[in-house]
Amino acid sequence: MDMWSAFQKSRFTFLSLCVLLIVTFLYSLSTGILPVSFSSISRTIIGQGTDAERLVLIDLRLPRMLLALLIGSGLAVSGTLLQGMSRNALADPGILGINAGAGLFVVMTLFYFRSALHQLPLLPFVAFFGAILVAWTIYRLAGATSLQPARLLLVGVGINALCGALLIIFQLKMDPRDFQQATVWLTGSIWQADWSSVFMLTPWIVLFIPLAFMQSRSLNLLQLSGSLPQTLGLQVERTRKRILFVAAALAGACVAAGGGISFIGLLAPHIARRLVGPNHYSLIPVAALVGSLLVLLADLIGKNLLAPADIPVGIVIAVLGAPYFIVLLFRK
Repeated sequence: MDMWSAFQKSRFTFLSLCVLLIVTFLYSLSTGILPVSFSSISRTIIGQGTDAERLVLIDLRLPRMLLALLIGSGLAVSGTLLQGMSRNALADPGILGINAGAGLFVVMTLFYFRSALHQLPLLPFVAFFGAILVAWTIYRLAGATSLQPARLLLVGVGINALCGALLIIFQLKMDPRDFQQATVWLTGSIWQADWSSVFMLTPWIVLFIPLAFMQSRSLNLLQLSGSLPQTLGLQVERTRKRILFVAAALAGACVAAGGGISFIGLLAPHIARRLVGPNHYSLIPVAALVGSLLVLLADLIGKNLLAPADIPVGIVIAVLGAPYFIVLLFRK
């Protein structure tokens, strides 16, 4: 099935998700410790809101929710690429340790070069380096030429545990203020999001999600068994390396912006696959929408469930995603 046929088949699902995302976005914009009516939102958008409304909506809530959309789409597409590349339904940048590797390098930078973290545009590059290093290590240890799904998962879980242990060591050596900051960030919190975080992440999402979509045909061919992909002219190992690079870039940038949010890369592709099937021409954009919706809903739950306390998005997603992962593990 080509790109246009895939779009024709999935356009109702795509449009429905867009409407649901817009409704959720507007509802989330209106709720919180200080509720804001929809009329106030409209008034603020056209520049007629009060100073308090502009502060709450434009300076606090809007960047937080835009960051949730960007992180959700990036992690969802990263997970879709990893699952398609490895033919492993359990592959996820969080479970495989890619997120932990990105987080480890950011924490190491905080530990050794504290002033460097004030240069926000540098953070995605630091996180990307950690993500690509861990992803490459997992890829080689799992058998690059004959990638085995079960081995990939086991190696990834082991690397994830190692990165987690190193993270704890570095955190324990920090002063209390930095330790608290790193701990909150690693739980996947976006409550301190501002426009600089949005501007930092946006170029990575705008660049790498289209690059991911361009791999749709290759990902479809990789799902074929045996030597069929090579027979059809696909250079399997080179293609896997290219897909791994894009997946690691997306995961690393999202970790730099939002910390350790796991399971989005697992949940979103599975939900999208149930909605539109396995064709990556439709799977990738729908997974991006589902991922954005999941993070936005998790943020909505986190900021309202125990208000005025704010539960980090990563914790909400983990509570929802861990049982789903266990069910999938037993099924596979």
